[in-house]
Amino acid sequence: MNFWKIAFFTLLGGVAAVIVGLLWFLGNVGESSPIPEVHTINSAGNKLTVKATKEDLEGIANGYISKAVNSDTMPVTMQVGDDVVLHSEATVFSFKLPVTMHFDPIVREDGNLILKQSSMEIGNLNIQPATILKFLKDSVKLPNWVMVRPKEEEIFINLSEIPISGKIRLKAKTFNLAQDEIELEVIIPN
Repeated sequence: MNFWKIAFFTLLGGVAAVIVGLLWFLGNVGESSPIPEVHTINSAGNKLTVKATKEDLEGIANGYISKAVNSDTMPVTMQVGDDVVLHSEATVFSFKLPVTMHFDPIVREDGNLILKQSSMEIGNLNIQPATILKFLKDSVKLPNWVMVRPKEEEIFINLSEIPISGKIRLKAKTFNLAQDEIELEVIIPN
């Protein structure tokens, strides 16, 4: 056989292996970390119920997000409207693609939040939402109180673990974005 034919087929096989590997990496979501069991926060102490608007929540959340991902490669901002929207951008082969993820908030019995993904857009590409969440989980160092669960297409926010002054704990009571009713309970231990 001709040397150039061997080189061509070797190169073709290498390119095919890279494409297959890339598709496997993008399609393999893997196992998600389990959500902590529902447990009630020690509510002994003084309780303060705080009512917030969408704008208030958006400002507070973006402040915490900017502190948590200040130097990471994938900037994330949150917008609160009729649902929770995370905006970001992904760099793929030196192209910046806008990423928009829509979530519906669910309040758990223990006062923590689950953001269940309802839709997702990444430029004009058609990519599985679980793949984008896996990319978010792998690309951004999120605080320990935020757990991205790609396989379940959700983000778990452990409000009781958000570092607030002293031993103050936070708990969600109501999270109705359609009515602009957001109630959080602040528990200050005695």
